[in-house]
Amino acid sequence: QVQLVESGGGLVQAGDSLRLSCAASGRTFSSYVMGWFRQAPGKEREFVAFISWSGSVTYYADSVKGRFTISRDNAKNTVTLQMNSLKPEDTAVYYCAATLSTYRSTWQSTVTYEYWGQGTQVTVSS
Repeated sequence: QVQLVESGGGLVQAGDSLRLSCAASGRTFSSYVMGWFRQAPGKEREFVAFISWSGSVTYYADSVKGRFTISRDNAKNTVTLQMNSLKPEDTAVYYCAATLSTYRSTWQSTVTYEYWGQGTQVTVSS
């Protein structure tokens, strides 16, 4: 099992940057594909980005491509989401998630991920 704790959320203005971090417990962090998802009020949870075990493969939702960057440090058991040029529509609770799934085609789906953090609020004012 792995336990995930997100941090780094906050209130920022449009155009600002934020860096979210997710700390994972356990010795097998490198065995998990890691993802970031977000959920805005009244909306379903949606995919933001994922990163493969070694970090060699990353993928982003079209809405964040070119603005957000996902990275991981397996030595420190952390995954990070660097968010630049934030927009009001980026306002949401952001969740870190982990999966043991080896099927890349499933890594954008919420149902694929076995473990979730508690979420961190990101609010972007206009």
